Amino acid sequence: MKTAAAIFDVFGTLIEIRERRSPYLRLLKHGRLQGRRPRPDDALQLLTRDFTLRQAADHFDITIDALSLRELELVLEEELAGLKLFPDALEAIALLQDAGVKTAVCSNLAAPYGPSVRGLLPGLNAYGFSYSIGAAKPDPNIYNATCSMLCIDLGEQTANERVVMIGDSLQCDRDGPAHVGITGFHLNRRGDEGITNLVDFAKTVVVNARYYSA
Repeated sequence: MKTAAAIFDVFGTLIEIRERRSPYLRLLKHGRLQGRRPRPDDALQLLTRDFTLRQAADHFDITIDALSLRELELVLEEELAGLKLFPDALEAIALLQDAGVKTAVCSNLAAPYGPSVRGLLPGLNAYGFSYSIGAAKPDPNIYNATCSMLCIDLGEQTANERVVMIGDSLQCDRDGPAHVGITGFHLNRRGDEGITNLVDFAKTVVVNARYYSA
């Protein structure tokens, strides 16, 4: 079976956050100190809107002075500066691209993280970010939108063609994609069974593609 495209989760899969500072959660905490009650969809709002920290504060009716806002912006800058590719990321992507497999990312992330991810992972065929699509994993819309960027219609896939996805979340990267016709795989970097690194995953995809297309 030919693999048309491979989609990767970002954080925990391709990129590591070396020092997690959580600026947006700090913003919400700032709101709680003002008496704002957390809402069930707070995190979803942050992931599916193209917000700066200031815009997020305004959206949630959180009052924040210039000094406190600048402190949060510095925290965000520090977290972005600490983003680091896992050692197997670029090699795995190169293996797939050399075999003619399209590559993409599909990730839940707040808007300021997008440019940094693009900078660390240039040359992909598509960047499916929750804040630009307006949907977050495991919502089917984010997988479908990412495939549309790849010029792939999941509803028109032939029996001899597939799209695969891999990430460190069972719900978002294995089971969620399966609901829309993507073959999802779970990456378990800390385990000793299953898929533990991206290079082995890429080699398996390439070998299978060659075998089934022979």
